[in-house]
Amino acid sequence: MYDTIIIGGGLSGLAAGIRLAMYDRRVCILERHTTIGGLNSYYWLGGRLYDVGLHAVTNYRPKGTKRGPLARVLRQLRISWDELHLSEQLGSLVSFPGVQLEFSNDLALLESQVASKFPRQIDGFRRMVASLKDYEELDLTSSGPSAREMLASYLDDPLLVDMLLCPLLYYGSARERDMDWCQFQIMFRSIYCDGLSRPAEGIKIILKTLTRKYKSLGGELRLRSGVQRLITAGDRVTGVVLEDGTVLEASQVMSSAGWFETAQMCDPPLPCKTDEAGQLTFVESITMLDRQPRDFDFHKTIVFYNDSDRFDWKKPDGLVDLRSGGISAPNNFAYDEPLAEGAVRVTSLANFDRWRELPVDEYRRQKQICYEAMVAAAVRHVPNFRPYAKATDVFTPTTIRRFTSHANGAVYGSPQKRYDGRTPLKNLFLCGSDQGFVGIIGAMVSGLSMANAHCLSELAKTDVQPVVPS
Repeated sequence: MYDTIIIGGGLSGLAAGIRLAMYDRRVCILERHTTIGGLNSYYWLGGRLYDVGLHAVTNYRPKGTKRGPLARVLRQLRISWDELHLSEQLGSLVSFPGVQLEFSNDLALLESQVASKFPRQIDGFRRMVASLKDYEELDLTSSGPSAREMLASYLDDPLLVDMLLCPLLYYGSARERDMDWCQFQIMFRSIYCDGLSRPAEGIKIILKTLTRKYKSLGGELRLRSGVQRLITAGDRVTGVVLEDGTVLEASQVMSSAGWFETAQMCDPPLPCKTDEAGQLTFVESITMLDRQPRDFDFHKTIVFYNDSDRFDWKKPDGLVDLRSGGISAPNNFAYDEPLAEGAVRVTSLANFDRWRELPVDEYRRQKQICYEAMVAAAVRHVPNFRPYAKATDVFTPTTIRRFTSHANGAVYGSPQKRYDGRTPLKNLFLCGSDQGFVGIIGAMVSGLSMANAHCLSELAKTDVQPVVPS
């Protein structure tokens, strides 16, 4: 009999598990696959280590900083700043037709860019920034107003609105063409105010650090242990049945599988509309290079681009939408030593249904076609890296579906978040993307917040107040 079973061995599940194990709870994390991480994981191919999910860690703060999501995550997990091995970005870019905005881990750069490129908007931009609430003050009891509606009260240039939204939507919105205002505040602060960083070792070092901490506290981790169904009795869940038939009992269950997916696991299924399943997903290409990007004048950390008149954040009709994307260079962070190989990752919106319908041979052919088209679109905004390619790989929405179990391969889950983590069952809670916090730090924040609020509620008046995000 466990105090808490956690479904999913991703960042949110690991963070929740650590927090609960600290207080001597008997915790078991169940992971369907042979490795941890979910969307944010890694794999070996051709003798090379490839990251999945991680482009950059948001919410960067220098060592010793006492406030902000990163500091609070480290404090509540009892992990030191040095254990994450974070290095700052060199500088990033938003590139639209005829105009570009640079940004870094210093908001002053973005402010100066807005003043230069959009002089009529700078006063409104400054008012908007001043209005952003602190993380701890955000009201996360409901989704709140539209970010576009709120931005219109400060900015009247749709181009600037699109440019500011582009990185935030690519890094955290499950809602087509928009995002919730509270999510905008979180993402704006985490990307433009705090900034981006990355460990030289990639996501592997973060996952290893969390797993080591969890196991040292006595937490149990079961790989190859997918959940077939949740056993319910009245208004409570009493345990889980694994895919191999094993029955495990628990006083509480926390699921990072997603609201739609968790509702379907329950026996009987909980009421859940099909439109509560997310739709936004990606194709991502990874190109390994025979040199460092900076050797051919590629210095930006991430470039978010759009080639159409208006930035259209929605599920595309075809396999992939080449009109916009994100171009990430994992080498372009301020590491003490350069990475052994160069790499460039290109991310584009995709349609899960179209990829799922393809026969096996056509699926492989379309992966290559999309790779070439995505790279061709990318090199309109960054130096041409094609001559230096020595290995490539592509993952699609069906890959994401296979390794996360998210319906439609939805990267950021449902557009309808459950910020309080509650479900119709009194002891079944959500963490992860459908609870509402996304990204590397956000996922850990989600696990901590839900563990604190629902599983450690008797300690809520001490040091475990829910943390708010990134």
